[in-house]
Amino acid sequence: MRRLVASAFLAALAFAAAPTHGADAASCPPGTEPFAEYRLFFGRSQGEVEVVSEEAWHAFLAEEVTPRFPDGLTVLDAAGQWRDGSGTIVRERTKLLLVLAPSGEDAMQRTDEISDAYKHAFGQSSVLRVVTEACVSF
Repeated sequence: MRRLVASAFLAALAFAAAPTHGADAASCPPGTEPFAEYRLFFGRSQGEVEVVSEEAWHAFLAEEVTPRFPDGLTVLDAAGQWRDGSGTIVRERTKLLLVLAPSGEDAMQRTDEISDAYKHAFGQSSVLRVVTEACVSF
């Protein structure tokens, strides 16, 4: 019995000491609140041809992204690169979308819908999505 109690105590101690991942209300500094941060990377080319012009991007942003995140977002121009199946480094202009949404919202589903719409509209094979937790204040 003594070993069982000692084992339970050590397990609880290890759990309490384990690093936490992500932000929650208890781990955020005073004056901030937990949000999910979504970063979506949209490549603009097919092969060596740019298929997503600035005009096409702005139309996509207005029709697909803004209605899903009307409270705000940020778009940055970026230069991306990746290795294709043959080992060739492919470089392309990229749009980086940053969205912050309160934790627990259906934002993951909305980013899925945006990714699917982009792939369908512009013949892209993927949209990279990164999701992290952040403590935010406005």
